[in-house]
Amino acid sequence: MSNATQAPPPIGASRRKRWLAIAIGTFAALGIAYGIYWAVALRHVQSTDDAYVNGNVVQITPQISGTVTNVGADDTRFVTAGQTLVVLDQSDAKVALDQAEAQLARTVREVRNLFSTTAQLQATVEIRQSDLSRAEDDLARRQRLSGTGAISGEELQHARDAYSGAKAALLAAQQQLEANRARVDRTTVDNHPDVLNAAAHVREAYLTFARTSIPAPVSGFVAKRAVQLGQRVSPGAPLMAIVPLDQVWVDANFKEPQLADMRIGQPVKLTADIYGRRVEYHGKVVGFGAGTGSAFAVLPAQNATGNWIKVVQRVPVRIAFDPQELAANPLQIGLSMEAEIDTHQHSGDRLPALVQTVPAYTTEVYRSLDPLADARVKEIIAANVPTSTHVARDRAATPELHPDQLVKIDGGKGVAAGKKPL
Repeated sequence: MSNATQAPPPIGASRRKRWLAIAIGTFAALGIAYGIYWAVALRHVQSTDDAYVNGNVVQITPQISGTVTNVGADDTRFVTAGQTLVVLDQSDAKVALDQAEAQLARTVREVRNLFSTTAQLQATVEIRQSDLSRAEDDLARRQRLSGTGAISGEELQHARDAYSGAKAALLAAQQQLEANRARVDRTTVDNHPDVLNAAAHVREAYLTFARTSIPAPVSGFVAKRAVQLGQRVSPGAPLMAIVPLDQVWVDANFKEPQLADMRIGQPVKLTADIYGRRVEYHGKVVGFGAGTGSAFAVLPAQNATGNWIKVVQRVPVRIAFDPQELAANPLQIGLSMEAEIDTHQHSGDRLPALVQTVPAYTTEVYRSLDPLADARVKEIIAANVPTSTHVARDRAATPELHPDQLVKIDGGKGVAAGKKPL
């Protein structure tokens, strides 16, 4: 009888082994694929859902005291830069401006009078110079005739007295001229110190008057309005805020181990809870916080008290949006975000010392008041000066006195210009 043949294994058991092998192979392949994908891509991606939209909240505050008479914008409204938000009572400021303008006009006329007086005193000096020359000649003739007995001693004494009086009159006229010239020397009506001082008061009053109207420094949405009609406000009191939603960014709080390979300029993928995964933003890292969130908290952790438990700290990372994507899908401050940073390229310093060479934010709204104030000052000066050549005529009419033209005192004897001592 032949040897008994072994029974073939059941078909079901063989099939189970085959499927088990396939499953194990599939999971192994998936594991290997995931490992390769993690090594190539995922390990260079750092993500967090602890991220929020942040932005500038521009406070609107008055620069002067006043009573609110007009509120030009309310919460949720969009305003443009330069649009009037709040108007204060202008009565007192208008009175002060009128007084400053009147004082400037009066000062301009007084300075013009100084130039005219200088010309008049110059003419007086010339007259006294002529009188002194005539008295000197008369005295010289009488001294020559006194030896012949043609004139009396009394007449000679009168000539000497007349000469002394003419000399004293010339000296007084010269001193008056120099005193008046000291007030206008090397100046014009426009740059005279008195006029500049009065013009400064006009600018100050003009700016105070202009500041009764409070403009929006930037374009954005109004928020946190606290001002009311009839309210008496003081400089620095918060009236409302403006949020420019085109200038928002994301503050993403990453854990300490995630920061090692992060660098400024790395690309970031962002999604907002408000839009979900259907809207994806593309930004870049623009900076890192100088400390952890707990370090700058109102009540920071006191590690030396003994009741401290170590936790993983988080550092805020600032991420800038693509402006076009932000305009297409706007965001509001405080919305939740998810951020994924690609850290493939991590060369360079982790915290580079980047110096801000240009202003991060600027507005021209307030600067526009200075040219208007200057234009008002020039208008007032021009209205009180007859012609543009007035100052030139005054300067030409009051030439500088040469030292030889001044009366000199030498041993008690007067010596006129161009004359020898008697």
